[in-house]
Amino acid sequence: MKHVEVGAMKRVTLGLAALVVAGTLAWVSSATGQTQQPAPAAPPSAAPAGMEKTIEGQVKSVDPSGRVVTLADGTQLMIPATVRVSRTELKPGATVKVSYEEKDGQNIVKSLEVQR
Repeated sequence: MKHVEVGAMKRVTLGLAALVVAGTLAWVSSATGQTQQPAPAAPPSAAPAGMEKTIEGQVKSVDPSGRVVTLADGTQLMIPATVRVSRTELKPGATVKVSYEEKDGQNIVKSLEVQR
């Protein structure tokens, strides 16, 4: 059997260990990098339900009960009884600034301000 120097054997062993560790780290990094890709940004209209949004626009129509307002862009807004709005100012042609939440497919008004 050939005699191998102990120092040289340690260097080879440490070198192999370093390669194994580096290879493992590279594999783990690439594997986790693939699962941590950021999700594509959702369009503004696809905000999660319950998240408050703001819109400004011109009133196209107000239903006879005064509880449903349709803006010129087609957005329908439901005004709950808890939100106080001047019915004399809320009319077709008026410009409004509205904060609302989307609940069960409806835009529920949180606050409505008629712009002058």
